[in-house]
Amino acid sequence: MLSKIPEMHPAVRSRREEIDRLKEQIDDLESKARLEDLDVWKMEKVKGAKVYTYWLVSWRESDKVHNVHLGSCRKMSRPEALKKAKKLKAEALGISI
Repeated sequence: MLSKIPEMHPAVRSRREEIDRLKEQIDDLESKARLEDLDVWKMEKVKGAKVYTYWLVSWRESDKVHNVHLGSCRKMSRPEALKKAKKLKAEALGISI
């Protein structure tokens, strides 16, 4: 509608540029939100009299759930496990961090 008025062409162009910029921001935020959607949890395994605990992470990729072993709870803390999980998920999804 405004594009039919000759004096409004610069305003229409600037609005379209703003729309394109916001669409790019949406794409970036969607990929970041997708990386944040992780479930890091502890798994206990009993072997004889010993109990071993290790970190696992789960995420959904299309219709499959990926469970990935991150490492021993004795050797890494939860924040370290989460950092490693985000890196692994980014690689799996092809997202650059």
